[in-house]
Amino acid sequence: ALKEIWNKGLLYKGFKIVPYCPRCGTPLSSHEVAQGYKDVKERSAVVRFKAKGEDAYILAWTTTPWTLPSNVALCVNPKETYVKVKAADGFTYYMAEALLDTVLGKLADKENGTPAYEILETYVGTDLEGKEYEPLYQCAADVAEKQHKKGHYVTCADYVTLTDGTGVVHIAPAFGEDDAQVGRKYDLPFVQFVDAKGNMTEETPFAGLFVKKADPEVLKDLRERDLLFEAPVFEHSYPHCWRCDT
Repeated sequence: ALKEIWNKGLLYKGFKIVPYCPRCGTPLSSHEVAQGYKDVKERSAVVRFKAKGEDAYILAWTTTPWTLPSNVALCVNPKETYVKVKAADGFTYYMAEALLDTVLGKLADKENGTPAYEILETYVGTDLEGKEYEPLYQCAADVAEKQHKKGHYVTCADYVTLTDGTGVVHIAPAFGEDDAQVGRKYDLPFVQFVDAKGNMTEETPFAGLFVKKADPEVLKDLRERDLLFEAPVFEHSYPHCWRCDT
């Protein structure tokens, strides 16, 4: 039966996102993952993605800096309000209006009465769809070119919330179910820079580092290139393997 399905050209190769333990070298079922969640504190990243063709940056947030070398898109909520602002740090940013004070508020100079930001333009999320930006890492752009697929532009999805971050999330289709769905919808490049042992692959500047050990190195690299806005400590529930507790 399977051979007949194959002969008719009805099988295709795709990707499915599953929880995976690099220590045990095995995927975990959702029931297994549910046994191992723990609250952890680690550094997240608010990153400056340089908009193409203008002196402005899209501010995006991630709790997993190690996935940033695999970035191929950014994502906004299609129905929410976004703004272009001139910030007191000298940069021009795109981000969600509702989170301006949370993210940029600290830039205000109260002594001199200088505001944290000035709103230049207002949009809804769909207005930004397709907006291009410069790749954060060349290794992802190289894969996109090999796969003959367009990446590094703004996409839209309803799952993007305005409870944390900037209202813009980074998309790495190999490392999350929501990301994978956006990747399929927009036919994004599939970039996978982590091996079966959980180490960064040789295409990246962080070759051989375990993903969690790569986190601070990614932050350091972005900071040196003036692409890191901030790296706030974030507490969240993170899956651990019930077998090995890692």
